[in-house]
Amino acid sequence: MKLVIINYGAGNIKSIQFAFKRLGVDAVLSNTPEEIVAADKIIFPGVGEASSAMKMLRESGLDELIPKLKQPVLGICLGMQLLCKSTEEGNTKGLGIFQTDVKRFSNDVKVPQMGWNVIKDLKSDLFKDIKENEYMYLVHSYYAEHCNETIAKTDYGINYASALQHKNFYGTQFHPEKSGTAGARILENFLNL
Repeated sequence: MKLVIINYGAGNIKSIQFAFKRLGVDAVLSNTPEEIVAADKIIFPGVGEASSAMKMLRESGLDELIPKLKQPVLGICLGMQLLCKSTEEGNTKGLGIFQTDVKRFSNDVKVPQMGWNVIKDLKSDLFKDIKENEYMYLVHSYYAEHCNETIAKTDYGINYASALQHKNFYGTQFHPEKSGTAGARILENFLNL
């Protein structure tokens, strides 16, 4: 299986690579369209600020390529948010795959949300053998609003979409690569899609 992690300068890529290595898969880092299109599965990571991440995607032409991908794609954290219509972070237009917007948490809660929180109302093969209210690791100041594509929910001041799915595109706000055994199971489920 050829697994490609899209390398566009906005990702905590090493921890994702190590997580897949533990599952016996060597993930290739690439920003080459030919290599990305030829992959069996694709990880779209993201750590950092949305507007500069989108700028890097536009400069490399990946903003045009990613929405056309036909194989399973998993957006993680900022990667998931960039797959949405827009984000309040830098008033940034996203790739428009998930039909929802990304908002900033209110000042009623500590921002960023950093640490462990539960996911619930799980609805996807991505969560095969994952229990309701399983703990996942999160670090984020912005959240995706609920939509028809919500496949997991989390509470932090409000109830928001902690995972999304549209056709072959999946997104998790949490970091499965940093979420212990349950997170590894989600990555394995992704490989088995």
